[in-house]
Amino acid sequence: MNILFLVASYLLGSLPSGYVFFWISEKKDIRNFGSGSTGATNLFRLKGWKLALPALFIDVLKGVLPAYLAIRVLSDIQLAALSALLAVIGHCFPVYLKFRGGKGVATMMGAFAVLAFKPFLISLTIWLLIIGISRYVSLGSLLAAFSYPFLTLIFHNEKEIIYVSIALFLIVAIRHLGNINSLIKGKERKLGERKG
Repeated sequence: MNILFLVASYLLGSLPSGYVFFWISEKKDIRNFGSGSTGATNLFRLKGWKLALPALFIDVLKGVLPAYLAIRVLSDIQLAALSALLAVIGHCFPVYLKFRGGKGVATMMGAFAVLAFKPFLISLTIWLLIIGISRYVSLGSLLAAFSYPFLTLIFHNEKEIIYVSIALFLIVAIRHLGNINSLIKGKERKLGERKG
């Protein structure tokens, strides 16, 4: 049962909403444009909010559903944490797109909201503040992901959630290596900034 649940979490996470919305609109692969990501940020830069918002909602839901079902239906916090991890891995490395997907932030934040809500609210605030001040989505995402394990340690001290949230931060950081390099060089694109 648990193995099937974890597999289903990965398959759910693999659903490439940004890819699908862009394909419906343009009949092209979104990974060949912008940042090359299937996520909502790249979709927003390419097509605007009308497509990015529903894609963002679906990506968040991919993190919410497995963790919520594991906690509320199966009463298993360890399974919730592992299913959240696999949902994010699915988003980043989707089996449907030959393992080339998004950067995992929206799905990660959806999972965070279920696993430990108070730390999530603070991490979300950090994310919004950093983006609001700097307009760097990547920087806000990295700092939000980095803060969550520490906040969970302070407010909940659930070891399963802490370990998984550290793993999630590492995955998100790896997926953002190009952004980190651009930030260091001062070449990272800001939210709303047109290429070139």
